[in-house]
Amino acid sequence: MKLWGGRFEKETNQMVDDFHSSISFDKRLYPQDIRGSMAHAKMLCRQGIISAEDENAIRQGLAGILTDMQAGRVDFPAESEDIHMLVEQILTARVGDAGKRLHTGRSRNDQVATDMHLYAMDTCAQTLDMLLELEEVILDLAEKHAGDIMPGYTHLQRAQPITLGHHLMAYFEMFRRDCRRVQNARQSADCCPLGSGALAGTTYPLDREFTAAELGFSAVSRNSLDGVSDRDFLLDYLSAASIGMMHLSRFCEELVLWSSLEFGFLTLDDGFATGSSMMPQKKNPDVAELIRGKTGRVYGDLMALLTVMKGLPLAYNKDMQEDKENYFDARDTWLKCMHVFTEMLRTATFRVENMEKSAAAGFANATDCADYLVKRGVPFRDAHAVAGRLVAHCLEKGCALDDLALDELRAFSPAFEQDVYQAISMQACVSARNLIGGPAPERVLAAVSQGREWLKANK
Repeated sequence: MKLWGGRFEKETNQMVDDFHSSISFDKRLYPQDIRGSMAHAKMLCRQGIISAEDENAIRQGLAGILTDMQAGRVDFPAESEDIHMLVEQILTARVGDAGKRLHTGRSRNDQVATDMHLYAMDTCAQTLDMLLELEEVILDLAEKHAGDIMPGYTHLQRAQPITLGHHLMAYFEMFRRDCRRVQNARQSADCCPLGSGALAGTTYPLDREFTAAELGFSAVSRNSLDGVSDRDFLLDYLSAASIGMMHLSRFCEELVLWSSLEFGFLTLDDGFATGSSMMPQKKNPDVAELIRGKTGRVYGDLMALLTVMKGLPLAYNKDMQEDKENYFDARDTWLKCMHVFTEMLRTATFRVENMEKSAAAGFANATDCADYLVKRGVPFRDAHAVAGRLVAHCLEKGCALDDLALDELRAFSPAFEQDVYQAISMQACVSARNLIGGPAPERVLAAVSQGREWLKANK
């Protein structure tokens, strides 16, 4: 008979047991479940609800179960239904009636919610550590390549010259926002629902603040209905994971492009690429492609939980058991992708000479050519037209703007002087964009320095 089976006259159908059981995936919550039970038992004793002898037996029994589970000495049979029931069953078998008193003043509804809050806080801490490690790699690369010129793109067409360091720092900013979102998700999880009972609290004189403090929470849930039915804190993380994976995917898309022969901007370390079973020349960016592909999987986890929650009346409903597999999958996927991506980026070689050649060959200095004329009194629209005609002329000749002789330039506008060649050099084009957020090397280095200060403050 199940621990809850007092009002039932027959056993649950085996098919229902299999369908109903969640222990195959919620078994990973055993550390959080045991932590929560230890704190609950300590509070029950402190409040005079159970004896000190019972509390001591419970705590010793739970400590032994934790040790055995960590050592792999415990089976997780489907008939145990969930991790909460299994722990209680083992505890009762080991310590007798004291184990039966552990659940006093508690429901599985607030118990599982507490476990998930604890797990979510742990997950956010792990995620933040990995994001910060990735950010450190980006800062190192951005500092190294602060002055290395590459083409910046719009519409995947070469647009204006920037530096590789500037480009990398754009991703630093994306992942910095991801850090903030994870911190917000942790703050959402930092609220203890234990004491909410099934939905309406309990008549026992529980000290909820004490239990919350024992477990490392800074607050307790303010409404018992919301305490057991809230999964917003999981959605906050899934949202952060989806956006974070999108950022990884965008970066991976660029690494795939850059490592192609057509771009030639990047060489991936052999340890982070694969070959073809048929074509011996191939070096495929499979790691980057797989991260890009797994992004949709995390999006699906977010949408699945949003869909589960959208029509649920208060308070707890069995539908909410579906929160865990989505959350666990998104968490595992994001952390695994970040780990492999960080090492792939750390070991990649950027071919900066090809980047600079590409910037020069793509008329990335055409805007600077127009700006040069504007500074000599030519109206911008006229200057824009002159630069456009010069580009068309160069395309016909198969040359770059700075390959044209001064007489050729002056045939399009008498405002050109000898100093135009300095003004439209790639180095000058980048260095002139010396404003906050710009690609000038000194601005990139300043951004790196500020990034290191932020990193230090968040570690």
